[in-house]
Amino acid sequence: MIHAHIVPKVIGPFLLYVFLALLCNNLAYADPPYFICSNNSNYAGNITLFQNNLQDAIFSLSSNASVSKFYNTSKGNDPDGVYSLYMCLGYVPNETCQTCITTATQDILRLCPNTTEAVVWEEVCQLRFSNKNFFGQLNVTGNVLDLDNKKNISEPEQFKSVVKETLNTLTKRAAFNLSANLYATGEVAFEDNTIYALVQCTKDLSADGCNSCLQRAITDVLTCCYFSIGARLPSRSCFLRYELYNFYEAPTSTNGQGGSNGWKTWMMVILAVASACLAIVLLGFCIFCLKMRKKAKKCERETISQQANIGDHYISNFHRTNFQGRYDPNTRESPHIDLASILAATNNFSDSNKLGEGGFGPVYKGILSDGKEVAVKRLSYCSEQGSQEFTNEVLLIMKLQHKNLVRLLGFCTEREEKLLVYEFMPNSSLDVFLFDPRRRAQLNWSKRRNIICGIARGILYLHEDSRLKIIHRDLKASNVLLDYDMNPKISDFGTARILTGSEGETNTAKIVGTYGYMAPEYAMEGLYSIKSDVFSFGVLLLEIITGRGNASFRRSKGAPSLLAYAWQLWNEGKAIEMMDPLLNDSCYPDEFLRYIHIGLLCAQEDANDRPTMSSVAVMLKNESITLCQPQRPAFSIGRFTDHNETCYDSINGLSISNIGPR
Repeated sequence: MIHAHIVPKVIGPFLLYVFLALLCNNLAYADPPYFICSNNSNYAGNITLFQNNLQDAIFSLSSNASVSKFYNTSKGNDPDGVYSLYMCLGYVPNETCQTCITTATQDILRLCPNTTEAVVWEEVCQLRFSNKNFFGQLNVTGNVLDLDNKKNISEPEQFKSVVKETLNTLTKRAAFNLSANLYATGEVAFEDNTIYALVQCTKDLSADGCNSCLQRAITDVLTCCYFSIGARLPSRSCFLRYELYNFYEAPTSTNGQGGSNGWKTWMMVILAVASACLAIVLLGFCIFCLKMRKKAKKCERETISQQANIGDHYISNFHRTNFQGRYDPNTRESPHIDLASILAATNNFSDSNKLGEGGFGPVYKGILSDGKEVAVKRLSYCSEQGSQEFTNEVLLIMKLQHKNLVRLLGFCTEREEKLLVYEFMPNSSLDVFLFDPRRRAQLNWSKRRNIICGIARGILYLHEDSRLKIIHRDLKASNVLLDYDMNPKISDFGTARILTGSEGETNTAKIVGTYGYMAPEYAMEGLYSIKSDVFSFGVLLLEIITGRGNASFRRSKGAPSLLAYAWQLWNEGKAIEMMDPLLNDSCYPDEFLRYIHIGLLCAQEDANDRPTMSSVAVMLKNESITLCQPQRPAFSIGRFTDHNETCYDSINGLSISNIGPR
């Protein structure tokens, strides 16, 4: 743990480091932007329509730059469609990325007017567009060469060997280490200096494509510039750079112009601002440390208090209070698993077995004594999920058996532990694939359709086919797990609720779930029903077929959310533009539009207008059924004060649907 009294000791050295980095004169001499423009001699399309699509694509790129360092999109249809992407270097913060992409969009339109293909490289980002689909395709033509630091090295051949070995090592790490995410930096000693190097690929490339691009870049840069103390090589599909100073941690100047006086003035301004910011950060950090210390002490007191009341008496009391009559803890069929078995399975909850962490606490992979792989959900005392939610999840999921619901194998309540043991899902959760450009390429249309239908069957079982009518209340991509065959299994029933046979809806004072997936009547009034899950399913369906997360959208004049964007394009007759470009070869446009239609029906603002999950399952399976026109969905995500004309009535019966088949 970092203690507050240590922080002042590191401020002085850090400021000195920033000052020395700013004084460093070993900069590459060539200044951005660098660019390549194509000619239009072979273009047979409508250049005006192409330019309109280009403007839309450029706007889409710049609007996403504040939340992501890589993004690709397409607008319009061939031959006048536009395919575009941007990439920011991995070390820059999102704010710098947005600024760089804004500059790049201006430069590319200025430097390459009336062209159908262009690429521009700024100091820390690149932007590219074309009238042809280049996503996932390696392109090493036109590598920008001779962007080197002209000062020669004393031992060029030896220097070349060290640089080559360093770049090759980073290339393998970036391309084939999944956690590296196609980006790697490293440093190596050379004589009395240190070589700092960076490699990065656009995230639409495969691992092999990234490796090929960087290997070609290494060959090119060492052919032209191996005798220089620094060089960079921008390519259409990748980027590499090496210097004798730490360029990927020190502040980067994006303006290469101006005399020495201006440079010194800017240096003084930057130092003054940096010092003020550091002082503010220090103060805030000290306050944060004090609050965390108080919170830790409170948590420790609660833990000690709870530990004093646990042991065998606590276990028997927990069983008696929460699970009396549910099962016999002494039978072989008991779902209770002793703590010793779980500790052995997870190697005492070692970090190497850790799969992830949520608000409730960490999740570990384990192997039971019979060889079965499991996932162990470990609830901490200070977690967001308390004993009530733990009990709720155990009691609910013990009663549920369906191939599209994750299976609870057992639980443990020994000592201070509260543990849930699930079947192991090797492909993690849906969001891991869906919102990663490389992994999403594995999800063709057939697999996405299978995932959608599987989720629908799981929710239908909860609503109508199980012994209980269950509302999940937190259906989202991260709560859908994938097995070996990419079949979906709904998980996380800690916030689920049971409706009695006569209840159509009920309300709660405690709203739980995830904004963006919540139905408006639930988020605003605490009213939930089976139609609340239908709304969440509609949003999730749109995410799956478009490959775009609802949370990635920010408020803008046109589309504050994925749902709003879909509604806008649907009314303009342009919904096909939402298709994930990775689906172009595996999905028929008519089928894609039908799924968009179903998603919008599920996410309508009025709960009465939404179909039931039984109707949704029929619509997904039977393409001959005519779908009614959707009404306006709920646009507001997280805030519900922007639509003053909207009002909600309390509905007593929400089982009626305008869709005929059931």
